[in-house]
Amino acid sequence: MSPVGPVTKPRITQTDIARVAGVHNTTVSLSLRNSPSIPEATRKRIRAIADELGYYPDPTLQALVAYRKGRMPKQQKEALAYITNWPTRWGWRDVPAHERIYVGAQRKAAALGYQLEHFWLAEPGMSQRRLSGVLYHRNISGGLIAAQPEDSEDLLELDWPRLNLVKIGCLPHSPSLHRVTDDHCGMVRSAMRRALAAGYVRIGLVMTSWWDDSAEQAWSAGFLSEQSRLPIHTRIPVLPLTGGQQEWASGQPAQSYSAETSALAQWYDAYRPEVILAFSPAVLTQLNHLGLAVPQEVGYVDLCLECSDHSVAGFRQNSENTGEVAVSTLVAQLQENTLGVPSVATSTLVGGTWVEGASLPSIA
Repeated sequence: MSPVGPVTKPRITQTDIARVAGVHNTTVSLSLRNSPSIPEATRKRIRAIADELGYYPDPTLQALVAYRKGRMPKQQKEALAYITNWPTRWGWRDVPAHERIYVGAQRKAAALGYQLEHFWLAEPGMSQRRLSGVLYHRNISGGLIAAQPEDSEDLLELDWPRLNLVKIGCLPHSPSLHRVTDDHCGMVRSAMRRALAAGYVRIGLVMTSWWDDSAEQAWSAGFLSEQSRLPIHTRIPVLPLTGGQQEWASGQPAQSYSAETSALAQWYDAYRPEVILAFSPAVLTQLNHLGLAVPQEVGYVDLCLECSDHSVAGFRQNSENTGEVAVSTLVAQLQENTLGVPSVATSTLVGGTWVEGASLPSIA
């Protein structure tokens, strides 16, 4: 007598759901794709029946559909909004990270069959309500919120029931949306660990307040968290500096920061850090202005590295990847026909890439 194998339970299909629900197969298909063409009450009832029956999509069929969609070019690409709120229409492109984010987003949008269109929220006569109307009449329901200054106003007056927007970075703070941002906390913690591994003990962080605020204090939180693991006598307080975003990002001459240079000198004299973690070319310029030789007298790590000649050690933020991931997140939401402010917002962190540099030689 041959052994009896395990009994395989037949897979539940959409036809089974339609039979139990008393509706057509098309209604089931549209409901499971959350199509707004089906009343919400019907969608909820059919999804409940599907869950009760143990339905799950056939991954083979899903892969086939995705393949066919990729093989069949669209006659006209759908548009995704790229919403900025910089003081000038294109001023954000002068900030290398913002420019790279846009390039990555644009590239990913094209690969997925969409085109990215820029909208400037600070345009004269523009308002959140007006932008909502423009997007509605252009039949644009999805977009990215990017390049927002530190004083960005909350986006509470957009027509959210008709929109699905993904935020790049942490601004504006409200409403709470799905967001993609650099792993600020992870980068500063890793930078400290690399400095410790290189033999340094006293590590300081120089941080402009606006930069930390724009990351919801992730930089200082990561630094202080890692610092709490070190002996108390080696701990150095964060040096908060002032100044506007665009000035610091562009790295003005040291004489433009006389107050900050004085504060940096007093902080250095009081705590004698062996390594300084910072982000702006202006900080390195100020150290030179104070006559502090890098790395002979103090090591230096740039947390937002732009140069690639290995003269400075630090993290290069993978901004193009951030733009790509943001578009992928948005398109996934649009394919599920989800609109409005999410009930549970998610955060996706994009890690940086460490670059070895002469400013942090090993002394271990």
